[in-house]
Amino acid sequence: MVKRKEIKYYTKKDLDRIPQLSNLTYDLIFGLKLAAKVFPFRVNNYVLEELIDWENIPDDPMFRLVFPMGEMLETQHFHTIKEAVEKELPAGEIKKTVQEIRYDLNPHPDGQLTANIPLIGNEIVRGVQHKYRETVLVFPSSGQTCHSYCTFCFRWAQFAGMSNLKFATDGSRRFQEYLRHQKDVTDVLFTGGDPMVMKASKLKTYVEPLLSNEFSHIQNIRIGTKSISYWPYRYISDEDSAEILKLFEKVVDAGKHLAIMAHFNHWRELDTDAAREAIKIIRSTGAEIRSQSPVLNHINASTQVWRKMWKEQVKLGIVPYYMFIERDTGAHHYFAVPLTKALKIFREAYSHLSGLSRTVRGPSMSATPGKIAIEGTAEINGEKVFVLNFLQGRNPDWVKRPFFAEYDENITWFNELRPAFGESKFFFEDELNKILKRKALEEKLVG
Repeated sequence: MVKRKEIKYYTKKDLDRIPQLSNLTYDLIFGLKLAAKVFPFRVNNYVLEELIDWENIPDDPMFRLVFPMGEMLETQHFHTIKEAVEKELPAGEIKKTVQEIRYDLNPHPDGQLTANIPLIGNEIVRGVQHKYRETVLVFPSSGQTCHSYCTFCFRWAQFAGMSNLKFATDGSRRFQEYLRHQKDVTDVLFTGGDPMVMKASKLKTYVEPLLSNEFSHIQNIRIGTKSISYWPYRYISDEDSAEILKLFEKVVDAGKHLAIMAHFNHWRELDTDAAREAIKIIRSTGAEIRSQSPVLNHINASTQVWRKMWKEQVKLGIVPYYMFIERDTGAHHYFAVPLTKALKIFREAYSHLSGLSRTVRGPSMSATPGKIAIEGTAEINGEKVFVLNFLQGRNPDWVKRPFFAEYDENITWFNELRPAFGESKFFFEDELNKILKRKALEEKLVG
């Protein structure tokens, strides 16, 4: 029986109060404090006590997963902040310097602020993204934080005090009105932040209306969460855990498919009694757990980690879903893995899995045009190329139309790819540009 635990949070203001940091070197702590000025930092007692191996610092993957480190800053950014701090510049000047650095780090990649925003008439639907025809993302206003923050997070700007870059619903529940008229939408994904930081009563206000007859076209409800990894007690012993589980059961009983889209970046996150108990409890409600993660340098960039993680997930009843490529934002230079290495890790791990684990797709880039999978490499007419494929596209007609890019061992992201065979552009580029121009015009018209 897993014992009850009360959550305790630590932010950058509390770094000197984290007892486990007291044995770390001055340089490491100094770099950590500088990085925490740029990147969001939040950790809880479960992560500190049960996930991090404090005998293996700074190399422990769980430590690097939650503690921003000096080397996660670009060299010039590190020295800029270091100089500002050492000169004891006024707090306002340091804050301005930090904001300038944040904007240098591509805080909202792939058109999230413009190209994915839906409208009702001439009014923006706040806190909603609609990139793919069948799926709408909803960002509950009360779910725009997490039990702990990941250092690699592509939505890091949501939590870094950049209020003009936040996604969140307003109090009007306009997203429900939008969904009523979007009959092609079958899937609603509640995301954030982490919706599971919300109280059960608040989560109900978002989920329960979708169980009514007017939303019969919504077949699948997804909840994107890291809670099983960072706070499994959410389902075990929090004061409203039973209410959360009853809500899950209610969704399933209503004939909807409930998918918990769990973020697991390393097999260690599955290896505690609390995590295993939470997985068992969630599955008992009829909900399905699917797993996804980017491949991350310094965290999980090895065949052995992925093979063990996927095997363990299937053993626990979790469905492996996606291996992503780390997006070109934040500490991309630190976490990025070349596409060639990501493909090698995927293929080698995949080749050692049984059929039950081969539900996983990737390596995939969630880029501006859509979700693009690296299917492999090939030599065609004497030219070595990447073989690419759309798993999802802004235009559904792009899906499963293979295309080719020049092979380059150093490429880490989609926008570095160049068409193969002397072509001037990829097959979808003209249409993509039209879509983006139309979206930009819509945004301009609504002001």
